[in-house]
Amino acid sequence: MGLLSDPNRRRALTSLVTRLNTPLCVLCYLVGVSWFMGLAFEPFMLRTYMSENAMGSTMVEEKFVFGERAISYTREFAGQKKKTGGMPVDWLVKTMKSRGLEVYTQSFSQTLPFPDEVKERYMVRGTNVYGILRAPRGPRTESIVLSAPCSEGNNNNQAVGLLLAIASYFRSQIYWAKDIIFLVNEHDLIGTEAWLEAYHDVNMTGLRSSPMQGRAGAIQAALSLELSSDVITSMDVALEGLNGQLPNLDLVNLFYAFCQKTGVLCTIQGKLQRNDWDTLPGYTHSLSTMLLMVLKQGSGHPQGDHGLFLRYHIEAVTMRGINSFRQYKFDMTTVGKLIEGMFRKLNNLLERFHQSYFFYLMPSLTRFVSIGYYMPTFGFLALILVLRALDLWVQLSDPARALEDGVSEGEQDSSPSLLSLATPVIICHLTGLALYFLPVLSQEMAIQHFPVSETEAVVLTAIAIYVAGLALPHNTHRVLSGAGTERGWRSLKLFSLLYLAVLLGCTTLINFSLGFILAVTMIPVAAFIQPHRSSKVLHGVALILVSPATTLLLSIYLYHELIEYPVSLLECWQHFLTAVSQGILDHHLYGSLLYPLLALFIYPCWLQFWNIVFWK
Repeated sequence: MGLLSDPNRRRALTSLVTRLNTPLCVLCYLVGVSWFMGLAFEPFMLRTYMSENAMGSTMVEEKFVFGERAISYTREFAGQKKKTGGMPVDWLVKTMKSRGLEVYTQSFSQTLPFPDEVKERYMVRGTNVYGILRAPRGPRTESIVLSAPCSEGNNNNQAVGLLLAIASYFRSQIYWAKDIIFLVNEHDLIGTEAWLEAYHDVNMTGLRSSPMQGRAGAIQAALSLELSSDVITSMDVALEGLNGQLPNLDLVNLFYAFCQKTGVLCTIQGKLQRNDWDTLPGYTHSLSTMLLMVLKQGSGHPQGDHGLFLRYHIEAVTMRGINSFRQYKFDMTTVGKLIEGMFRKLNNLLERFHQSYFFYLMPSLTRFVSIGYYMPTFGFLALILVLRALDLWVQLSDPARALEDGVSEGEQDSSPSLLSLATPVIICHLTGLALYFLPVLSQEMAIQHFPVSETEAVVLTAIAIYVAGLALPHNTHRVLSGAGTERGWRSLKLFSLLYLAVLLGCTTLINFSLGFILAVTMIPVAAFIQPHRSSKVLHGVALILVSPATTLLLSIYLYHELIEYPVSLLECWQHFLTAVSQGILDHHLYGSLLYPLLALFIYPCWLQFWNIVFWK
């Protein structure tokens, strides 16, 4: 306190920070990026462990032997689906009832804001079928969910067949203390959202659905199953949910423990674990796995049906069977034993998952990076904004310092008016509002005047508004009195730096991966841009390279490189257009926050820095 209260010491500290401002900012950026890269090195990671006592032992003996019955159900389900041209609701109801379950159906419908050309749908109507196995040895106040989406074509037929076989086996057991819900949902995420909203008696997305006729207890956990072949070579687990939510780490550890017990190869992000962590290939493998998780989490898109359960505080994962060219194969019986073991452990839960981590990164299934380890990386990056803001504040408050920096006395005396600073900020955010609302609202007018589809109209309108925004803000100061002074752009940059720091800080608390991606790209350029005539073009190009759209494009390219499926620039552009349309659909259908965050906050903030570069 004495250091800050003593004027001489405070002046000396301020002089030191401002004099070494640029080296400190460069050092913070290098430390932040290096810290993040070091998180993939195994000695810097924590070993996974089970925190929940009820999940501790895997000594139960799994006795599931209905693998052949699961294949029989699969064949019959596939035939019925082909015969009806969709989900065979009547057959599923009849089959579940014959297994002794309480069976209910739920119809739903949803009109998309514009056609989804990826899945070729606009008016969505479907039916969910779910059966409830009542707990014979409990008060029936809690439940567990096993779901399998009914996908188009022959996809996921084996998952539905295995779900029915497991339901038949579970019905013969008497140790269940929780209700078990077997859900077959239609239209993937839309069906899951309709069922969850009806089950919890809420309507957050405007879905129209029939009332829930039967309910079980409060859902404690859920497993979503995806299988498309009778045998698998490995089982992949998907963690990332809506808006980057993650399940409790104990549920992931439970999956890994039973994979080890049953001998099933388990992967995360489609990658097997390596033991040569002390070699360069081992480190790059861990780093690529962690980067894949960061990219998927940063997208905010659910990586499976489990991603929507997390919104309702239901811990869930998606287990995805992979059938590759590996030599060793695992049949339906083995997969059934894996699910049986997990359900028997979940049956022992006395309370909701809460003891382990909810915020983490996983370079492998046996190692994780906790929030206390990865948050300092963002802290070092955000410190750059604080240091630059401090330097600008000193320049604005100390006339002698400003004169030393080459500002004329006449310029120093003229202070920018509130109007000259508020106008570009308001125009930037009005552009963001147009980017958020106009693409969907103007699609009908666009298709009347241009030969494009509704989806193309929405995407191209969003791109047009995005590009047009580059020409608006940096022209406003030309007609404003006092806006073109040196103090004007310094004041605007001071506000923009603090605004960006708050935005990225809030984003990181909600979705670390998204906040880190934006921080590592935007912060270094935003901190050092200036409206100098000699470097205006260079700064403008640098800003474009770190804009939200370019960041999305580069992230798509990096993602395909990490999954070892490289794409050309043209293919990357097609994926970019698809990502834009899917981001808007995710917001309207499921409540994803990525598109409104970018359109209403990140893009306007970026436009403010664009305004500074072209300040006159």
